[in-house]
Amino acid sequence: MFKIRKAKDDEPTAPGQVKIKKRSRVPGVMITQFVEELPEGMTTPDFTRKPIALTIQEGKLAIFRAVVIGKPTPTVTWEKNNGEIDEERCKIIHDKSAGEYQLQLPDVSVDQADTYKCFARNEYGKAVVTAALNVIEVGYKKNRAMQASRTAIRETPEDFKKALKNKVDLDAKDDKKTEIDDQFWDLLLSADKKDYESICAQYGVTDFRGMLKKLNEKKIEREQEQERVVERLCNLKPIELKADGAAEFELEMSLKDPHCKIFLFKDGVMIPFDADTEIKHGLKQVGKKFVFSINGVDADDAGLYQVEVDGVKVFSTDFKLPPVEFLVKIQDVKAEEREDAVFECVVSNPLKKITWMGKNIALEQGDKFDILVSEDMLIHTLVVKDCLPLDKGIYAAVTGMVSCSAWLIVEADNDPNAKGKKKARKTTRAGGGGPELLKIAQEQQAKVQKERDELLAKVKAEAEAAAAAEKAEADAKAKAEAEAKAEALAKAKAKPKPKTGAKTGAKTGAKTKTKAKAKAKAEGAEAKEAKEGEDKAEDVTAVDEEQEEEDEEEEYDEEEEEGDAQEASETKKEVEAKEGDAPAEVADNEEEEPVEGKRKKVRAGPLVPDTVIDPGVYFSSGLSDVTAIIATDAELVCRLSSEECDAVWYKDGEEVTATDDICIVKDGTYRKLIIKNCKEDDAGKYRCEADGRKTEASLNVEDPPRINPDDLLEFIKPVTIKAGKDAAFKVSFVGREPMKIQWYNEGEEQLEDTHIKIEKSATHSRLLLTKCHRKTTGEIKIKIKNECGTTEAVSQLVVLDKPTPPLGPEDIIESSSTCIDFKWRPPKDNGGSPITDYIIERQQIGRNSWKKLGKIGPEPKYRDADVDHGRKYCYHIRAETDQGISEMMETDDIQAGTKAYPGPPSTPKIVSAFKDCINLAWSAPTNTGGTNLFGYIVEKRKNGSNLWSQVNLPDEPIKEKKYAVKDVVEGLEYEFRVSAINISGAGEPSTPSEFVFARDPKKPPGKVIDLKVTDSTYTTLSLGWTKPIEEEGVQDEAKGYFVELRPAENPEWGRCNSSAIIMSSYTIMGLKSMAMYWVRVLATNEGGDSEPQELDNYIIAMPPPVRPHFTDKKMKNFMVMRAGNSVRINFNFKASPIPTINWLKDGLPVAKHVTVGNTDTSSQLMIGASERHDTGIYTIIVKNLVGQETSSVEIRVTDDPKPPGPVDLDENVSGTVTVSWTPSPDEKKDDRLHYMVTKCDSVKRTWQTVADHLFNNKFTAINIMPGRQYKFRVYARNDMGLSKPSESAPWEVKRTKGTFTLNLPDSKDCSFETPPSFTVPLKMHKSPESYECYMSCAVTGNPTPHVTWYRNRISLNTNTNYYITNTCGVCSMVILKVGAKDSGEYTVTAENDLGRVEGSTKLVVKD
Repeated sequence: MFKIRKAKDDEPTAPGQVKIKKRSRVPGVMITQFVEELPEGMTTPDFTRKPIALTIQEGKLAIFRAVVIGKPTPTVTWEKNNGEIDEERCKIIHDKSAGEYQLQLPDVSVDQADTYKCFARNEYGKAVVTAALNVIEVGYKKNRAMQASRTAIRETPEDFKKALKNKVDLDAKDDKKTEIDDQFWDLLLSADKKDYESICAQYGVTDFRGMLKKLNEKKIEREQEQERVVERLCNLKPIELKADGAAEFELEMSLKDPHCKIFLFKDGVMIPFDADTEIKHGLKQVGKKFVFSINGVDADDAGLYQVEVDGVKVFSTDFKLPPVEFLVKIQDVKAEEREDAVFECVVSNPLKKITWMGKNIALEQGDKFDILVSEDMLIHTLVVKDCLPLDKGIYAAVTGMVSCSAWLIVEADNDPNAKGKKKARKTTRAGGGGPELLKIAQEQQAKVQKERDELLAKVKAEAEAAAAAEKAEADAKAKAEAEAKAEALAKAKAKPKPKTGAKTGAKTGAKTKTKAKAKAKAEGAEAKEAKEGEDKAEDVTAVDEEQEEEDEEEEYDEEEEEGDAQEASETKKEVEAKEGDAPAEVADNEEEEPVEGKRKKVRAGPLVPDTVIDPGVYFSSGLSDVTAIIATDAELVCRLSSEECDAVWYKDGEEVTATDDICIVKDGTYRKLIIKNCKEDDAGKYRCEADGRKTEASLNVEDPPRINPDDLLEFIKPVTIKAGKDAAFKVSFVGREPMKIQWYNEGEEQLEDTHIKIEKSATHSRLLLTKCHRKTTGEIKIKIKNECGTTEAVSQLVVLDKPTPPLGPEDIIESSSTCIDFKWRPPKDNGGSPITDYIIERQQIGRNSWKKLGKIGPEPKYRDADVDHGRKYCYHIRAETDQGISEMMETDDIQAGTKAYPGPPSTPKIVSAFKDCINLAWSAPTNTGGTNLFGYIVEKRKNGSNLWSQVNLPDEPIKEKKYAVKDVVEGLEYEFRVSAINISGAGEPSTPSEFVFARDPKKPPGKVIDLKVTDSTYTTLSLGWTKPIEEEGVQDEAKGYFVELRPAENPEWGRCNSSAIIMSSYTIMGLKSMAMYWVRVLATNEGGDSEPQELDNYIIAMPPPVRPHFTDKKMKNFMVMRAGNSVRINFNFKASPIPTINWLKDGLPVAKHVTVGNTDTSSQLMIGASERHDTGIYTIIVKNLVGQETSSVEIRVTDDPKPPGPVDLDENVSGTVTVSWTPSPDEKKDDRLHYMVTKCDSVKRTWQTVADHLFNNKFTAINIMPGRQYKFRVYARNDMGLSKPSESAPWEVKRTKGTFTLNLPDSKDCSFETPPSFTVPLKMHKSPESYECYMSCAVTGNPTPHVTWYRNRISLNTNTNYYITNTCGVCSMVILKVGAKDSGEYTVTAENDLGRVEGSTKLVVKD
């Protein structure tokens, strides 16, 4: 069998292009490479972050995100599995800064649920990944849509035309408007007014007035929705990034139903969260305050967060992270074994934490790794402690989408003296950035601070420039403005409007009075408005000014339309002039004109006067929010531009005056409000007003838990008790309720059980531990927490008990014939008291009695001198403290006077050999028997003998670890072994050495002879050679051979066999196909290696050359295929080297839709769905270096022929008929198509073939007899078979006959008419939704009745959604795809002239 690389239909393989499947590091990504070898520096596309599957609620925002890599930069496209993506309902975004591609589906609906594909393509390949989108349909929407569809009224064609016209007009108008993203309104509804301008700039909104108007409408809608679930909502704080690397946002709300479900969404996707836990997303609720937190913030956490209560949005906030880059990346570190390695990097912006990766695994602080961050949070350090060879690998620092990596190389300690021993840990460190890295971090910190200062200075300069420009413009226009106002006032007084009634007169008087008052206070009002104008320029954004102006206009219009009294109007104008909400000049510059009974206001002058000259008094530094601890002092400070101006303080709208607890301080330009001994009632919003200006801030009074100092001093004292006794710990505290109190013992929380009692109250807590055990000893901690903070206190509990048994095994120091000296380890737990004595008793093995040896002191060792040589003893040891005596520890049996012989030395090594001397060397034994070695004994044995003889004298041991054996006979073969001697005697001998001849060293052998290649494949190479010639004194006999191999591109030789081979042949395995190699062989013996013998030329890893030839015994040369079927042509061949294969069709390259699959020994051509134009001669060309071979096969793609056209008959000669017909439509397409003619007469009544293989369109039939009727049929035939016949009209030559007359008697008519009736009635049906439903009944009647079908009394006979038939009285109706709208009562009626009958049934559609 062979494998076929099949190209897909949508992207066929072009000539010269390949499709190589590659594996991506990201699971689920499929990569296809279009070229065999990538150019240097170029890569195929790949995904470093793939889009993930989404399950989202209908109406939310769905976002697929992907990050791709590749060189050249790939292009990214999105596709949908079923159908095309509607570009009007989605947004495709490319974030260049993050390198992220997004597919956004706002207001997602159920019909958009599908599998989406993301393609990344460049000229060298493509990558594709899929992600599913599941949309959860909202229940009430689904039911409402279904109900609307059932109750919909069918429109007439005229109504449809009108609706179509209206729709076109509306669509044309809507297209002109730019739609604003729903996220924009969600952010504005939860944002402060000062943030409106930045949000508008972010979303490109410039129509501030329109935005504010629509925002007010949405605020009303949102408040109405929130009233269903929330009683009160306030103190909305947007999301902020905290110093500890977490982010949080908070709000205060009172829920109508405390059991309402709260949901958190990120970019429209619901995310899970938990309460009071340290998971990714958490919720902490204290009273009415809700705090949502995000722990361990990374780049994926950026987005829009929304809080919903039972499906109602209550808060939205946008979270963005500043881009971070690595100024200094981590560098490769080379460390020694058991040394610490340090990686350091510098980031561009302060970060509390970054992610460290080691071997693609996230690293955490622990025993192995230290993760450190500098104070300025710019330098991040990873310390790999106690480096071992296993720690070698790649380590990476990751922050968001940016990362850097480096190698850790651990150099192993190769000291032979330390082999087998545990190496000591080193105190040095490898790596680290040093002072240069610290310098870069300091420069970056200064740069960040400088950018902040420059930004503040720029904002301040812009504000000053704007103020100066306004002042200059105001000076230029002041005079013209005053003249215009005076002229307008004079005209108004000269031409007063006639009074039309009491209401009109009141309005005119009010307006005149207002103008007079405004003119009287012109100077003061202008100065005051100038100050407020500058204040707005500094503290209020353009959006706020637009909002205030719009509010003024609406209020002013309402007043004019309602016609309020003169005093009310005057009072309102004065208040507005004071607060700066509407300048007095506005009223003077407006004219009123009656239009159809209504009055329209026209503004003649600017909303804000241009006569601003002096900014007046303003706040140079506003109030800031203050948080104070209860019973401490709180201070609110602001700064004015003038020292003389007085300030008035307000709390929650009420004025604050100085009391014993409240001090109002005026210190130069500073204004202070000091609140002593803060109480919870002091919390609120404080406002300072000076000369019409104001600044606000909040005072939060917190009451965190606080422990009584006296109780704390008593609590921290350690508590010591005896085992079985009770221990109690008590703490008094104060703080805001509710408080959460937790007790811990050694970090484990204590819960109520049999031996643990916990008392809790609002002011104190008590922990009682009964019947304490020794294991209860440890750190006792109390943790008190409320919404304002947490406090802890720690104490120690010590439970005294008797010690545990001493620890074994015993360590024997000396075991001789006169004494036994041994030691042991102290108890694991001394019970809280020091060891005072050890109590020992002894038993001699073989006896039943134990001898008490008494107390021996606190040292864990004992020397027993009262022993008998050769006897074994066992000891019981107990530890004693002030609390009692431990259980005993029993030792193993110890023998007095045991001999410890040394172990065997290493195998002797033959250093050199001569005819009269052989030199040996060896290593000392690892086990010396516990004493020093006296020396060694060397023994020898001849080859073939069983007797060992000692070389050195028995009383003269060899002191060194080498020896020259001179007692040898030339030409004999010997082996040697060595034994070590200590005080106990000689130990076990070593393993024998290799056999060695007592003769002078040999000469290296000569070169091998006749080296040649005997066989080769694509991965192996077989060699053969002849043994080198032996020449005495020049070159000795070869004992083995080494084969060496060198790739053509590598200058170094490598040995294929690690040990010498004896055979004169060898097969090299694992070669690379078609690679070039150099090969050589060396002979070797005891004297060394010979000179290498190389092959004359390099060899190529391939089989012997074979000319291509086909191996199929029977090869097809003609094939007929039906159009639409697949075509497969297989050719098997042999060739070496691997040939190139080309397919041709009629001498030209095959089309793109033709797939070719090749292996080393076969080739297959496949056409997936063949068509007529695929007909032709296909030729395969198999070619390699040796030659080429070709073969062809003709493929004819055809189909069942279409029948000929109409058949005409004509009599040209008596007794014959000429049959002619119109050619078949396939005649021009198929040159092998021909015709067949058959005949049938009225006598034989069988069809007979009268002509076949006709290639024209005419045939003359003979032997046509008069009086018979003939019919002719014409068939078209090709390689696939016959077509349907084309039949002629009957042909008959009339025969003249006489007239035959027959008179029949009259017969009576019999009436068979009957009224309609059902022989088979309708049955009730229950069908699942989307299935097919079939209803039927049987009706009889004469004449044939007319049958009509009804659903809910509405006729269905003309409805194309139902398939209705009536065959021989069997009436049936088919509903192809049953839906909910098809349920109901179905009726069938049958009616003729004699009557009418009706039957009915019901159809129930199951969900």
